[in-house]
Amino acid sequence: MTIIPRRAAVLALHWQINVIKPEGFFGGMLAEPVARGGVVERAVRFHEEADVAVYFTRFTIPEDEGHLVRNTGFMRMVADAQEAFRPDAPGSPIIPEMAEGARTVDNQKLSGLAGNDLAARLTDDGVDTVFITGVATNLTVEQTARHGTELGFTVHVVSDCVTAATDEFHAASLANLDLTTAGCLTAKEAVALLRP
Repeated sequence: MTIIPRRAAVLALHWQINVIKPEGFFGGMLAEPVARGGVVERAVRFHEEADVAVYFTRFTIPEDEGHLVRNTGFMRMVADAQEAFRPDAPGSPIIPEMAEGARTVDNQKLSGLAGNDLAARLTDDGVDTVFITGVATNLTVEQTARHGTELGFTVHVVSDCVTAATDEFHAASLANLDLTTAGCLTAKEAVALLRP
């Protein structure tokens, strides 16, 4: 497999306080597995070592609700708590470990490539291959990876830089993604492809 680094980017999904910190909206579900797995530290290291553009997505809900559609149980749940997801709410920022210099795109969809101009920006920047990090594996990671594949990108999920609420959800999602994308890679394998 040959990857041209100048045509690659990292999509860093939902690395925000609301999603992975104990005080965040989803903290009760995700903070413990994120901390236990050391996924933040590995992702920070991968973002640096990959040496390609990193695009962060944040799930936020502006006052006018943006592109939010209440068409799933998940979207109805966050719509009911939308004050917690305002762009300036305490839980909305990217976590401090990753925030410095972050290129950040907001959206109101489960896929980080939906309801915003991120796919067009990637294409305009000449990107054809994306490496995905983020939370949760079985939610935004899987949805974005499948969406990106359908849009024509070569998508690799970085398997040790993502996690889910349970090990079972995580493993099942990675198994699906191995079949529905260009395949999952560890951070070490991805860096070796980007920096041979």
